[in-house]
Amino acid sequence: MFNDTVECMDIKDMAWPVDGAGISAFLRSLPARPALLGLGEARHFVGELGELRNEVFRYLVEHEGYRSFAIESDCLKALVVDDYLATGAGTLDDVMERGFSHRFGTTPANRELVRWMREYNREHDERLRFFGFDGPLEYWAASPREALTALHALLDGPLPHTLETIDELLGPDERWSDEATAMDPSRSIGQSADARRLRLVADDLLGLLDTQAPRLGERDAERAALYARTAVGLLRYHHWMADTSPERWSRLSALRDAMMAANLRAVAARGRPALAFGHNLHLQRNKSAMRFGDQELEWWSAGAIAATHLGDRYAFLATALGTAGDDVPPPDSVEGILSALPWDRFLVDARRLPEALSEATPRVSSDFAYFPLDPARLGTMDGIAFVGTAVHLDSVT
Repeated sequence: MFNDTVECMDIKDMAWPVDGAGISAFLRSLPARPALLGLGEARHFVGELGELRNEVFRYLVEHEGYRSFAIESDCLKALVVDDYLATGAGTLDDVMERGFSHRFGTTPANRELVRWMREYNREHDERLRFFGFDGPLEYWAASPREALTALHALLDGPLPHTLETIDELLGPDERWSDEATAMDPSRSIGQSADARRLRLVADDLLGLLDTQAPRLGERDAERAALYARTAVGLLRYHHWMADTSPERWSRLSALRDAMMAANLRAVAARGRPALAFGHNLHLQRNKSAMRFGDQELEWWSAGAIAATHLGDRYAFLATALGTAGDDVPPPDSVEGILSALPWDRFLVDARRLPEALSEATPRVSSDFAYFPLDPARLGTMDGIAFVGTAVHLDSVT
């Protein structure tokens, strides 16, 4: 039988408040100063998690030298937000509508984050940067037109492929962005003759980018690299959208996270530490698993891939929820045990939890959008940001 008193006393010794002192203590507990700190979401569209994230990021900017924020949103759309933060041109309403995918522009916490980052940049010389680390895809993929044509425009001299050729091979964008391809691979054009030729075009442009790197300024070089890896990644994803094998969805999930990891590594390479905010499944260090219809998908997460390259310069702080709406955790689950502590929000050293929670059982949540903490995986996290009660939940459909 689980011993509440002993376990809670042990956990209190490894917990910190979600304030400046607590965040600082967590960072100092890490083996190295992270170039990239991944803050995971246990569930999308939870207002309390967005508010906690904003508090953490403000502290990291003001006291720990963080200068970049990356979110699990379309990497190309995010350029709209980054430009707004730099110039203030346009309106916040327009930026929130055009600068996010996945409906993330509708959340109050994201709006407040963008507003605060713009205000910070207006008052400081060293500006904050905003990035999306997802590709222009989710269960289906967008047309590679934007990435290919923008890359083409940044290259100089006579190029082996004209914009007219690229446009002809692309055809109407609708045949690329058909959402029905998610469930029906026969509708995908990803393995058509035109798509195969476009993959060669993208490879040629990527090669030319390397040869012209010396003539590009920092901004153009950064964007050209983004366009190049997005174009190559999208065409690769479309290719496997047309696959009919049983491994189709596991492969697509892995390709998406590989694109995320490449974007995260580019953010980390900027030289100042960055905070990345996305689902726990994408930022965790271990393999991700998800039920999809009658299949059990498994793939290496973006966090696991990034950590392979960054080593201990990548840190992962998961989030977890106690009572979320009508969903109450069993008392012997990790979330149930953490809920018994006398605080509603706190950070805890996850590396020390496995011994203290050796008898915890997996939580089975009634909320399909919530992914509970796995007691067997606690040691793969650096910490957990726990919110005991969440009432501001939105639909994820």
